[in-house]
Amino acid sequence: MRTNAESSPPPSARLLDLFDGHRLTPTQRRIAHALVRHAAEAPFLSSVEVAELAGVSQPSVTRFAVALGYDGYPALRKRLRDLGVGETAAPETPAEVVRNEHQQAVLAEIAHLRHLAELLADPEPIVRAARLLAASRPLPVLGLRAASAQARGFAYFAAKVHPDIRLLDEGGSMLADRIEQAAAAGASALLCFALPRYPRELMDALTVARSCGLTVLTVADSAFAPVAALSDLLLPAEVGTGLVFDTACAPMVLGRVLLQSMCDELPGAEARLESIEQSAAARGLFLE
Repeated sequence: MRTNAESSPPPSARLLDLFDGHRLTPTQRRIAHALVRHAAEAPFLSSVEVAELAGVSQPSVTRFAVALGYDGYPALRKRLRDLGVGETAAPETPAEVVRNEHQQAVLAEIAHLRHLAELLADPEPIVRAARLLAASRPLPVLGLRAASAQARGFAYFAAKVHPDIRLLDEGGSMLADRIEQAAAAGASALLCFALPRYPRELMDALTVARSCGLTVLTVADSAFAPVAALSDLLLPAEVGTGLVFDTACAPMVLGRVLLQSMCDELPGAEARLESIEQSAAARGLFLE
């Protein structure tokens, strides 16, 4: 017969479950990962010891506990003891802990992609967004800080089928100017990628876009993201929070789905793609 210790989840898994669902800063995630990797000792460590393991300050450990909903680190440590995190018949090896931690992050991303697939069962929002984006000349694509990679990737491929893509991936005082210039040049819509943590200047940029009469379409991690109030159409795609920095597989896939639908809405898209391929072949642009 299996004992309770043998049948219960390993300590690292219990800690991961405790931290799951909380929006933590990168520093706080470092603390979480330090506790996961020292799960057996975690209920007995002082805040100073945790800070040393994570390479952060002691006040950061206190803020971490508060972010999880506790009054301070002692209350969090009591919770760890109540969970029996330090009690296990077969302690995990460091390799098992890391594998468990990394696997859980990947499995969470798979779950986010499954959820996205369920949302895409209704094609109407994507088709409507694609039509608005395809009709905009030029089409500004906005993404700042964490979302800049998503905007840049979308703009790179969109430029192959859309005649005028304008990438806006840097903030600063020129950003509003570039949005106003796109609107003056005939833009009717703006595509925004918004991922945590949301830059304040992103909200300012969307306010400018709305004041210019642009229809704002946003890919964000949640329908309740702050940008929702400034978006005419919001397409949600969750991000993973299991590692020190967010993972954004679902937003990237959603961007490619939007591109696919745009190709269907853009006259001459296939001809443009064929022309690009012929040019690339003639210049020997890619290795075979």
